[in-house]
Amino acid sequence: MKAVVFTAPGEPVEVTDVDLDPPGPGEVKVKIAAAGVCHSDLHVRRGEWPVPVPLVMGHEGAGVITQVGPGVTGLAEGDHVVLSWVAPCGQCRYCRAGREARCQVAATVVAAGGVLSDGTSRLSLRGRRISHYLGVSSFAEYAVVPASGAIKVRDDAPLDVIALVGCAVATGVGAVMNTAAVEPGSVVAVIGCGGVGLSAVQGARLAGAARIVAIDVRTEKTALALALGATDEIDASAADPVIAVQDLLPGGVDYAFDAIGLISTTEQAIRMLAPGGAAVIVGLPPAGAKASFEPLLLAEADQRILGSNYGSVRPAVDIPALVDRFMGGDLRLHELISARAPLESAAAALDELEAGHALRTLLIP
Repeated sequence: MKAVVFTAPGEPVEVTDVDLDPPGPGEVKVKIAAAGVCHSDLHVRRGEWPVPVPLVMGHEGAGVITQVGPGVTGLAEGDHVVLSWVAPCGQCRYCRAGREARCQVAATVVAAGGVLSDGTSRLSLRGRRISHYLGVSSFAEYAVVPASGAIKVRDDAPLDVIALVGCAVATGVGAVMNTAAVEPGSVVAVIGCGGVGLSAVQGARLAGAARIVAIDVRTEKTALALALGATDEIDASAADPVIAVQDLLPGGVDYAFDAIGLISTTEQAIRMLAPGGAAVIVGLPPAGAKASFEPLLLAEADQRILGSNYGSVRPAVDIPALVDRFMGGDLRLHELISARAPLESAAAALDELEAGHALRTLLIP
């Protein structure tokens, strides 16, 4: 099959022929209909996250099951699925408690890198085993994934749109609805209006927030945020976002979502909080990055800092529900798509994302 292969930081990604083994026990093979280009893919290309190379890139996508491995129940050939890069084991203490985003087996796959849940790879290049990315590798014509990472959804939902639900939308909406559990009437700020940030804006709207402040250095992105439910916008290129928030909302916000993951934006999220507020770290920084805050001020104001991994979602429950919200008109996804392009345009799509021009480019094998 054709796949996008990453070999080393600074080296161009390339589309080449890769061999894919059939699914093993508890796995399925998926024909990829669309794969989203995410900021996490940039971290890999820049060398900011350690990954075993060569690897087939991509972790957001949707498609149709073409083969089912031994022991798989509840899925069949022809099922439409959204891929989840957290494939819950269902047995660890977090899964049993309904906290699948913290699954110990999935965390081991992410930490070890390059393999599926059984610790091996289904991918090879010219006879040499190569790596999966986050147990998915969706920048390809096909993917073999754990069955718990292939989330069955309704057949009438367009696969080339709902691919976004597998990462950007689940992460952004989930951070609001699950991690923070934003209450109706809350005052919310979202720093960064890319695919994840705009999903967080929509999550805040769905949660019934009274004020939703969209913050970005690009006014076209904050304008889109207004169309998707934000009530106010701040141009971060023209003013200090913290001062601008305090001018707009004296006392600060109840929830501040950092959807970028820079040290500066994380620190801004903490500093713009009202008493009792929570800063939610959604965007991911380079490995080893450290932010600072004043613990005394945080304690005196009864504030919190929350990390949000994958929107704290339960994939099998939340992903179909998000697809239903999209199909029912409550959640808007078309506006998050910047372009559709073939696999051969993966390098250009990453460049566009790095330059800040793109929201989500969908690669269509």
